[in-house]
Amino acid sequence: MIKQTLESNEKININDKEIAVLKEHFPSCFKKDGSFDIEKFSKQLKDKVDVTSEGYELNFLGKSYAKLLASIDTTTVIKPDLEHNEKEENKNSENGYISGDNLDALKHLLKSYSGMVKCIYLDPPYNTGSDGFVYNDKFNFTVEQLMERLSLDEGQAQRIIDMTNRGSASHSAWLTFMYPRLLLAKDLLKEDGVIFISIDENEHSNLRLLCDEVFGEENYSGEIIWKNSSKNDQAFISIQHEYIISFVKNKDLNSGEWNEKKEGLEEIFKAFDEFKKKHGDNWEEIHKEALNWFKQFPESNPIYASKHYTWMDENGVYFPDNISGPNFGQYRYDVIHPVTGKVCKEPASGWRFPEETMKQRIKEKLVHFGKDETTIPNNKTYLKNTQYQSLTSIKYKDGRVASKQLNELMGGKHFTNPKDVDLLNTIFKAVGVDKDSIIVDFFSGSATTAHAVMQLNAEDGGNRKYIMVQLPEEVKEKSEAYKAGYRTINQIGIERIKRAAKKIKEETKVDIDYGFKHYELIEPNQNTLDKLESFDPNAFIADKTILDEFGSATILSTWAVKDGYGFNPPMEVIDLEGYTAYLCKKHLYMVNPDIKDASITKLIEKFEEEGDFNPENIVLFGYSFISWSLTQMLENNIKQLNNSEKNLKVNVITRY
Repeated sequence: MIKQTLESNEKININDKEIAVLKEHFPSCFKKDGSFDIEKFSKQLKDKVDVTSEGYELNFLGKSYAKLLASIDTTTVIKPDLEHNEKEENKNSENGYISGDNLDALKHLLKSYSGMVKCIYLDPPYNTGSDGFVYNDKFNFTVEQLMERLSLDEGQAQRIIDMTNRGSASHSAWLTFMYPRLLLAKDLLKEDGVIFISIDENEHSNLRLLCDEVFGEENYSGEIIWKNSSKNDQAFISIQHEYIISFVKNKDLNSGEWNEKKEGLEEIFKAFDEFKKKHGDNWEEIHKEALNWFKQFPESNPIYASKHYTWMDENGVYFPDNISGPNFGQYRYDVIHPVTGKVCKEPASGWRFPEETMKQRIKEKLVHFGKDETTIPNNKTYLKNTQYQSLTSIKYKDGRVASKQLNELMGGKHFTNPKDVDLLNTIFKAVGVDKDSIIVDFFSGSATTAHAVMQLNAEDGGNRKYIMVQLPEEVKEKSEAYKAGYRTINQIGIERIKRAAKKIKEETKVDIDYGFKHYELIEPNQNTLDKLESFDPNAFIADKTILDEFGSATILSTWAVKDGYGFNPPMEVIDLEGYTAYLCKKHLYMVNPDIKDASITKLIEKFEEEGDFNPENIVLFGYSFISWSLTQMLENNIKQLNNSEKNLKVNVITRY
C-alpha cells in the first residue's frame, strides 16, 4: 500500500503521463533507446495541425516542481468516521466530505471518479495579503533531488526549496499551489464537464493564464462578474466585484447552451395582477402604472432588466417588439389600423411575416397597434414566453446577504465571506447539472456548495451528489468560531451541512439524500513509516502490529477508493471458518491476520460451490500475511481453480 507507493514515487518523472499518451498514439515517433523524435512527430502532424515555432506560455518559479507534485501519488490513507457514517441519515448516503489536504484528496478521488464529475466549483485563497494564504508544502525534497528530477541547476532548485519552506505568499507561490490541483481537477471532469473558479483582482490574470494552459485557451467559456459590494473606501478605484472564471473540458462536447431563468418575474407578474384589479381592461392605464412602477428599481435589481415589459392584454404581460422584415423589401402589403381604418405606416424593410400570417396574428390579437396609423405596429412578445435567457455575465448579489443567511443558520458569525447559495444554484441549473450529476468542491470552506446541491435537489427531486474537501485549518483563537467551540474550518463546514439539511427538510418536506459520509486523510507518522520501511516478510519473527497502526476500516476505505469503488462501496462481510474477509464487487479483501488452513479451504469451496461468488481479485494486506506457507497455499489453490473446468481468472494481489 504505502510502501509500494513510496517506491513508485521515487521513479516518477513529471512528464510520464504525457509520454504515455504519446507512446500510445504515436509509437513510431520513439526511437529504439526510448527517446522521442520531435522532428518525426512534427512531420506526422504537418498535414493535420498548423505546427508553429511561435509560442506563449505562463512561466513561474516552481512550475516544474508543481507538475512533479501532481505526478507523484499520495501516501495518505482514508480513515472513515465510523460513528458519523453509521448514523441512519448517513449510512446509505452517496455524498462525501473529506477532511484533509485537497492535493492528496484529488489523487484519491481520481482513482474512483476520473471522468465522472459534471461540475467543479472552487473558491480558492485569493492571495490578497490579508487572507492568510502562504505556501505550505509537506514534501521534503532536497536540492539534489530537485536538480536530478527536474533538470534544474543548483540555484533554481534552492530557490524552489526556499519558497516552499518559508511560507511564501508570492504570485509564484500561489501559482505553484494552484497548478497541480487544477491539473488533477481536469482529469476528474466528464468530457462535457465544466469548472467555475471564484477569484478577485489579485490573482485574476494569473488564474486565467493558468487555466488557459491546463484546460486549453479554446475551452474558455467566459466569466461572471459578481457585483457583491458597495464599498467606497479604497484609493484609486474602489473594487466592488469578484470574478467567476469558467472553462469547459471540451467545447466540442459541450454546446454551451446555458440558460437561466430571469429573476424577479414573480414580482412583475404580481404587480400586473394588482394593476389589472385596479384598472380592469384599461390597458393604457395599466401601461402608465407599469412605467411608474419600474422606475423604482435600480440597475442592480434583476427586475430592471425586464423594464421594457410595460404592456398587458388578456394574454399576459408583453412588450411591443420589432416587426420589420430581416430582408429588405421581403414582404410588402397594406396593414389596416383596427380603429382608424387607415393603412398603417410600414417598416422601411417591409414586414417580418407573409400577409396571411400577419392577418392571422392580427386576428389572434398578437400585434400591438399605436393610437393611430402613423405609428408602425409591433409584434407582441410575452414575458411568459421569454422567461429564460442566456447565462449572463453580470450578477448583482450583495455579499452581505450570504453572510447574513449563514450567520442565522449557524447562530453566529463563524465564517467570513461565504459564497451565495442562490448564485451557485443559478450557475448549476444554467449549465445543465442534471439530476444524477456529481459536483465537487475541494476548497469547501463553509460548504456553500453542499448546501446549494441539497437545495437544488429539494427543488426538483434530483439525486445530485456532492464531494467536499477541506483542510482542517485552525480557526483563530479570538474568533467567534473559536468561542463557539469550533477548532478547524472543516468542523464549521460539517456543521453547516447538518444544519442546512435540517432546515431544507423542515421547509420542503422533500425526501432527498440529506446525509454524507465523512473521511479523514491521515499521513502515517514517522514511526509507522519506519516500520513499513524495515518490514521483512521473510524474517523469522515479522512485525504483525502494522495493521494496528491503521485499522482495518481505514485500509478497506483506502483500497475501495483505489480500486474504483468510491466512498460508499457495498462491502459485504464474508466468514471463512472464523476468519473475516470483505467482498466488494470484484474484489475480496483479506486484511486481518492469523488466517488458518481451514479458512483457505473454505474460500476455495465457495468458489467451487457458490455460483454467485466470483470475485476476480483477492487482495492481501502483506503485513498480515507473513506466513509463507499459507500465502503459498492460497496462491496454489487459486492457480488450480484458474486451470480447472470453471475457467476462472482470479488474481492474488499482495499490497504493502
